[in-house]
Amino acid sequence: MLHLVSIMQSQMQRQVLPTFGSHRRSSWKRTRGMTLIEMTVVILVLLALITTLFFGARAWKRGSDRTLCIINIRNVQQGVRAYANINGFLDGGSAPDLKSKVIGLGKYVESLPNCPSNGTYAFGGTFGENTIPPYGELYMQCDLETTDNHVPVNAGDW
Repeated sequence: MLHLVSIMQSQMQRQVLPTFGSHRRSSWKRTRGMTLIEMTVVILVLLALITTLFFGARAWKRGSDRTLCIINIRNVQQGVRAYANINGFLDGGSAPDLKSKVIGLGKYVESLPNCPSNGTYAFGGTFGENTIPPYGELYMQCDLETTDNHVPVNAGDW
């Protein structure tokens, strides 16, 4: 019995005195989850990433709209050049009903182009709608050429 008492006393001492490397339990219990500050930081980081994504998407959309508008201008310009070459018109020459002979079903440009940024196109702005423009001059211009830069950088050989 004495031996049993000494074993119980030694076990009690082990519980009271921590040994090297043991962890002491604190009086409060940490719950799983995130604090309000951690949640706020996560939300702010996500909002910053989403904002960056929207700015990038908007810039991409404006760039693609500009490119599509310039492609429309180029297609009409090539149609006018092809019509002038096939029919023997010189630069600055008068070509009656030029727009309707270049743009339309079964013609050089199948349909009247629309600016993807809701701009409007003007035909033959400098020389007239029924005049073959000289090389370097555009037959069709977008009204967004000054605000959104809907104009080709170099149209000298068009």
